Amino acid sequence: MPLENNFQHDELSRKNPGERLRVADLTDVVPPDSPEWGVTMARYGMCLSQAGVTSVVFLHGSLHGTDLFGMQRLDEAGGLKRGYSRGVSGVDALLAAMREETNGIPLLPGGLRPPLSNDDGTKHLLDEQIGDAGNFTDASVESFRRAINANLTQSISCRRLLWSSEHHHLGRALAAVRLLDTLHRLCTEQVWGKSHRILVQAHGQAGLVLALASNMLCPSPITGRPKLLNILNAYAEQTHQSELADAMRRIESLLTTATLLNGVALDIVTFGMPVRYGWDSSGIGKLLHVVNHRNLRTDGKNWLAKMELPQITMEMPMAWGGDYVQELAVAGSDAVPTTELGKAANKMVWEMVEPYDGFERWLECARRAVRFPSEGRCLLVDYKDSTGSTNPRDHYYGHAVYTRRHAMLFNLTQIVRTFYQI
Repeated sequence: MPLENNFQHDELSRKNPGERLRVADLTDVVPPDSPEWGVTMARYGMCLSQAGVTSVVFLHGSLHGTDLFGMQRLDEAGGLKRGYSRGVSGVDALLAAMREETNGIPLLPGGLRPPLSNDDGTKHLLDEQIGDAGNFTDASVESFRRAINANLTQSISCRRLLWSSEHHHLGRALAAVRLLDTLHRLCTEQVWGKSHRILVQAHGQAGLVLALASNMLCPSPITGRPKLLNILNAYAEQTHQSELADAMRRIESLLTTATLLNGVALDIVTFGMPVRYGWDSSGIGKLLHVVNHRNLRTDGKNWLAKMELPQITMEMPMAWGGDYVQELAVAGSDAVPTTELGKAANKMVWEMVEPYDGFERWLECARRAVRFPSEGRCLLVDYKDSTGSTNPRDHYYGHAVYTRRHAMLFNLTQIVRTFYQI
């Protein structure tokens, strides 16, 4: 995407990423917290410190109770009862595998639904219900913190942020505002500046939150930023969310003057992020996209997912091709806001950031089988999570493995090699 992307959607290019692309396998897993694991993690901690990284932020949502594939919007736009499969073989079975009621992914206890709160109680509930499946647990983050700081005199802070998990444009835009406000306070409180870096690891649609944040951080006076903030501010006032309105007031002038991060570089790694929003690289540091992927294609285009019907419906329950959530939760899919005010504000944001709507446009985007955005480095990884099991809770359709504890060292290895040159 160009500099001053101004909230344009990604172009969904099927071209070979070329030098941007690397391929890796998760092999020879070192047991977490073993002596070898600790020594290697500590060595990478030294690399992070020498590169100026002062904080690692783990941003994630919930796999449970959040309409993971975005079927609400597809049903609202068409609906099987109205025959929106239009004779495309295999679509009915595919959509049944995506729908909350039939995809095998449980709801959260007590009917808890988004927006989820970034508080200890909610995080503890997720840790109990989901463990480390698509979830950066407190135990994992603490283990990471201890390990990378083992040989450092100046510790690198590590924090876990739970975004609201509202899988629609409004929810992601509001989460971007809250995230930028949090990062600003972090930089201000710690008195960090141009020699420092923050590394954010974002799972799933948390990556889309950061894509929107990257556009907000553009140092040029783009037209989309005040427009988006006006929409969000009006929504905050209409819904009496004074804390949210205060956050927008705090960051608006800082975004205009490009001083929100006080010169700190924001390095971003996304894991299993669907390709939707375009990125603006002018206001951020380094950018890497990691996707769980196993090549099933016969045309030599190993950087693309396989999107053939009805075959995909047979492969998906065993996650044969890798991350099917990343592949299918594309433009046209989404959860639906629960209030009329939310729906109205979501429509205004939607008209800014995504020119696709309806079942046919969703199918068009999904069939493009694009694994990576047009901006940033790309890493295809076979995480070896397809074991033949058809129980979604074993793999969550290939979307859970990135945050598993056994993958932590591997992920950090790839980040350090890509960003910080070891």
